[in-house]
Amino acid sequence: MENKKNIFNMLNSLSTEGRNKKSLKIDIVSTKTILKIINNEDKQVALAVNKELKHIEGATQLVLDSFVNGGRLFFIGAGTSGRLGILEAAECPPTFGTDPQLIVGIIAGGAKAVFRSQEGAEDDSNAALNDLKKINLNKKDVVCGVAASMRTPYVIAAITEAKRIHSKTILVTTNPRRLLSKLEVRNLKNNLDVAICVDVGPEVLAGSTRMKSGTAQKMVLNMITTTAMIRLGKVYENMMVDLKMNSKKLQERAKRVIMTVTNVDYETATTYLTKSGGHVKTAIVMIKRNITATQARARLKNANGFVRAAIEEAKL
Repeated sequence: MENKKNIFNMLNSLSTEGRNKKSLKIDIVSTKTILKIINNEDKQVALAVNKELKHIEGATQLVLDSFVNGGRLFFIGAGTSGRLGILEAAECPPTFGTDPQLIVGIIAGGAKAVFRSQEGAEDDSNAALNDLKKINLNKKDVVCGVAASMRTPYVIAAITEAKRIHSKTILVTTNPRRLLSKLEVRNLKNNLDVAICVDVGPEVLAGSTRMKSGTAQKMVLNMITTTAMIRLGKVYENMMVDLKMNSKKLQERAKRVIMTVTNVDYETATTYLTKSGGHVKTAIVMIKRNITATQARARLKNANGFVRAAIEEAKL
C-alpha cells in the first residue's frame, strides 16, 4: 500500500499536476479568451506526440506481431484513461471488421466506471489481477496500460502481471520519460517493453488530465490501432475496405467506398456489393479484375487479404 506522503510527492513531480502559467487568470477572463487558451494549449499536443513517434512505432510493431501470431491487444486503465481504451476497442470492429475479442478495453471499476466515476477503483491492484484472469491472458497477447500519471496502482499491477505471464507490455503516459527512473515507479519501468511518454506539460486546469493528456492518449491509441490495421490489409489506398455493414450509414459508406476506388456508379456498386455477399474487398476485386466473386475471394485469400495485391496479382 502506498504511503500517502509518497503519493503526494509523486503527484508533486508530475508535469500534468503543475500550474500552467498561461492559464493563471483563466477564472477572470472572457469566454472567448478561455477558449483561446484551451485551443492554444491543445495545439501543442500533436507536437508532443511527434516527439514519441519512435516509441509509438515500437509499440505498434508489438501489436502487429501479436495479431499475426494469434494474440490480442488489451487496453487497461482507470478513469479517463480507461474510458479512452474502451472507446478505442469499441470502434475497431465497425471500422476494420475485427473480432470484438481482438482488441479489448478494460477499465478499473468495471462497466459501471465507463458511465460514472469510480475513482477509488484505480487503487485496487487485486482487481487488476482478477480482471486479467477473466480474459485468460497469455504470452501471445499485448497489454497496453494507459495512465497519465505513471503511478496508477491498477495499471501497474496489470502490467506487472502481464510481464510475469510473458505478454508484451506497453505504457502510454503523458509525463516526461525521466520520471520512469524514480524509485516509486521503478517496478513499472522494469516490466515494460515499450513506454510512450507524451510530455504534454501542465494542463490548463492543473491536474485535469481529461484535457491535453486525454487528447494525447486518444491520438496515440488511434495511431497504434489504425497503423496495425493498415499493415494487416484492412485498408486499400486510404479507404476502409473491411468495415462491417451493421447500419444503414455503413451500408451506404460501403457503396461509396466501392464507387470511389472503382469509378462505378451507385447502381453498379450496389449490384456488386450484393454479388459479393456484402464484402467490400471482394466487390472491389471483382470490378477491378472483371471476375466472379469466387475468383475474387481466391485472389484475396492468396494475397492474405490485401486488396492491392489481389488486384495486381497475375492471372490465377
